[in-house]
Amino acid sequence: QVQLVESGGGLVQPGGSLTLSCVPSGILVSFVAMGWYRQAPGKQRDLVAYITSGGTTNYADSVKGRFTISRDNAKNTVYLQMNSLIPEDTAVYYCVAGSLSAVVSGTTRSWGQGTQVTVSS
Repeated sequence: QVQLVESGGGLVQPGGSLTLSCVPSGILVSFVAMGWYRQAPGKQRDLVAYITSGGTTNYADSVKGRFTISRDNAKNTVYLQMNSLIPEDTAVYYCVAGSLSAVVSGTTRSWGQGTQVTVSS
């Protein structure tokens, strides 16, 4: 069974940066698609970014140019570097893994427990 453990969330001021990490067990990050979703209070869960097994990345328009998804195969870890954070980025961030179609559609069964990111002064 795949387990995903996120870390790195917290409170940050507008304009600040945070890096989220996701460490899976039971899979290798280089063999599957990995992604990050987020859900703000009262809103639906949205795909923020994903990286394919081949290393191709894709981002939601709202975070393009500010967020970067990457992976370290040696550490079997996926990261989400978040810069120039704004209050609208406040949400619980979830790591996901699976086939590309399942990651993009959100139908994958492999979700982390979530980590809270709060952007506030």
